[in-house]
Amino acid sequence: MKPGLSLRVSQHLALTPQLQQSIRLLQLSTLELSQEIEQMLDENPFLERAADTAPGEEFGLDAADTPVQIDDYGADEALFAGASGSSAETPGDADAWDTAAQEPDWGGDGSVEIAPNDAEWGGDAPSRNRNDAEGDEIDATELARTQESLTAFLQRQALVLRLSETDRAALHFLIQSLNDDGYLEDPPEALAISLAGPDDPQQIEELLHRFTVALHLLQSLEPVGVGARNLAECLTLQLDALAQDKEADPDTVQTALCICQQPLEMLARRDVRRLTQACGGDEERTRAAMALITRLEPRPGRCFADVERNIVVPDVIVRKAGRMNGRDGQHHLIVQLNPDVLPRLRVHDIYAGALRGYKGGAGHQGMQQRLQEARWFIKNIQQRFDTILRVSRAIVERQKKFFTHGELAMRPLVLRDIADELGLHESTISRVTTAKYMATPIGTYELKYFFGSGLGTETGGSASSTAVRALMKRFVAAENPAKPLSDSQIAALLKEQGIECARRTVAKYREALKIAPANLRKAL
Repeated sequence: MKPGLSLRVSQHLALTPQLQQSIRLLQLSTLELSQEIEQMLDENPFLERAADTAPGEEFGLDAADTPVQIDDYGADEALFAGASGSSAETPGDADAWDTAAQEPDWGGDGSVEIAPNDAEWGGDAPSRNRNDAEGDEIDATELARTQESLTAFLQRQALVLRLSETDRAALHFLIQSLNDDGYLEDPPEALAISLAGPDDPQQIEELLHRFTVALHLLQSLEPVGVGARNLAECLTLQLDALAQDKEADPDTVQTALCICQQPLEMLARRDVRRLTQACGGDEERTRAAMALITRLEPRPGRCFADVERNIVVPDVIVRKAGRMNGRDGQHHLIVQLNPDVLPRLRVHDIYAGALRGYKGGAGHQGMQQRLQEARWFIKNIQQRFDTILRVSRAIVERQKKFFTHGELAMRPLVLRDIADELGLHESTISRVTTAKYMATPIGTYELKYFFGSGLGTETGGSASSTAVRALMKRFVAAENPAKPLSDSQIAALLKEQGIECARRTVAKYREALKIAPANLRKAL
């Protein structure tokens, strides 16, 4: 093969470090951006926060990336000139970005919390009142408000028990072995073997005896049902406590205890006929016993769970302004960035001035790069928030009826619609709408919430999947509890509204809404 030279013309896309940083900042959430800013402030000496009380530092957005003096940079003149977005000269060092805005006057709640679907389980489990050493009544609900853990609550109750050191240690060990729901997942036998080892049967037998005694003590503490090894035992412990209540119907309690001894699948399916046959009595008493069980607490440690709550800080605030427009019956909506999340950053005035007067040297080039890095960081953050604001305004304009009429007025919207309108790529819209939140007069929502596919209608148009799910929730809320709607019936009701929705699609939406099937929604 003979070697030779040839010319070839090709095009390729190169991502500069500045563009890579811009893309990365765009997809960060508010918390992640705050952490990124803190890290950059620690690493780059030319970057600092703008002081709120210094009027000389208010330079505005247009001067965010103005170079110090182009003549001072020699070989970097072209780079700095290209990085500069404004040729205006300002005294000092016009490298500040002050994005603080006036505090909005709309007071939203700032949070939307989606709780687990535990509506069928109530909080009617009985409470055994005990007194501590000082005679104060122990209230689990009150202690939960102070974020006391289940372990600390149980240990405090154990202090008033007169126990030997061995029994106290065994009880302490069992308390430490509970999970967050208050269950003892490992049986006492397994715990004994884990401590003594499999080769010492005498020690295992001794530990098993101690753990058995400690388990009975543990199950006598508050909250009722703690220390159970499974759900059936947890419910049984609570029913045993109810049996001591003079106001409770003893026959209903006994029937409920019998139901808990049966396979719990029968209770989950609400198989009244088979449970009646297994426990005897009549169907009415079985239904009353099942209703009593649903009022018990299946997770005794739930109120003590130290759940890390994700506080949602909105990036954008939407508020109504002016009177309602008589033509379309809608308010004028104002969309603005949340001033609480906008960083106040600037290039350090003193360090930049010192670099201007410093000519040459081994570290001069590196310091220039750090200064330019600070400029680009400020510029990319500004571009991030500008893009979020543009996308948010486009979303609000498309979904303005939602802010007046709610979910039922949601329109079908996909990423391509906003991308085509703003001249951006779909991937950019996806990054902007992920983990970014909008506070509105009716709640706080992730920007992705306003996007949804469309379902065909009889008129040839389309209905948003969000609106369809909201309509399904209305149907279920208004149904007869004795005869709940099946998925096929819900699909038929949607068809009456002109929406073509298959039964399997209804089932998918129902599961996404955490709505139980018809047989589980049926009233006892």
